Amino acid sequence: MKHGKKYTESAKLIDRSTLYDSGDALELAIKTASAKFDETVEAHIRLGVDSRHADQQVRGAVVLPNGTGRNVRVAVFAKDALAEAAQAAGADIVGAEDLVAKIQGEGFLDFDVCIAAPNMMGLVGRLGKVLGPRGLMPSPKAGTVTPDVAKAVVEAKAGKIEYRLDKTNIIHCPIGKVSFGKDKLKENFDTLLDAIIKAKPAAAKGQYIRSCAVAATMGPGIKINPNKVGTQA
Repeated sequence: MKHGKKYTESAKLIDRSTLYDSGDALELAIKTASAKFDETVEAHIRLGVDSRHADQQVRGAVVLPNGTGRNVRVAVFAKDALAEAAQAAGADIVGAEDLVAKIQGEGFLDFDVCIAAPNMMGLVGRLGKVLGPRGLMPSPKAGTVTPDVAKAVVEAKAGKIEYRLDKTNIIHCPIGKVSFGKDKLKENFDTLLDAIIKAKPAAAKGQYIRSCAVAATMGPGIKINPNKVGTQA
């Protein structure tokens, strides 16, 4: 794959053979961000589990202490008092049958997070083929199926992110913007790692965190020493 001049120049700042401490890696991620916009910094964490087995799934959600730097658009499936609570908490769109019809009929997907009251899941289930592949399907594990929809809206707006394994046993998550600076990014990174470590399945054997890297949107990946993040207990 051919990279642009800015990427090539940024890559020269990194020693590919080095496994950096997380703070040093995040500092480098900031330095290698060369775009004119405020790039997102992402963490990529490969785990020593096999996602094909149900007892080795790793999935959950965590509120990053410094948020993600994004304006998160939240859709909520709720009725009556819960719908009013969701709106008061700052939800961008609230509905029930009307929202299902809008998504099915108009292809409306102008939101980043989808939350549902438990009694709405029979209705929301119809949207599985639309929301599922986009990672938008509400889930109890992620805290997006909950009777306290107002709290879920507030957390989503404050920087709650969902983490889950992809097919190659890697978790990809945004941990903030380049403009946050090293300290805030590291605080977010440590919070994410702690949550992933606490979610370690009992069936996982051997080293849990196999590899770890961070990168700005347009920048190269920077490897972090997996033995120096969190605990490998």
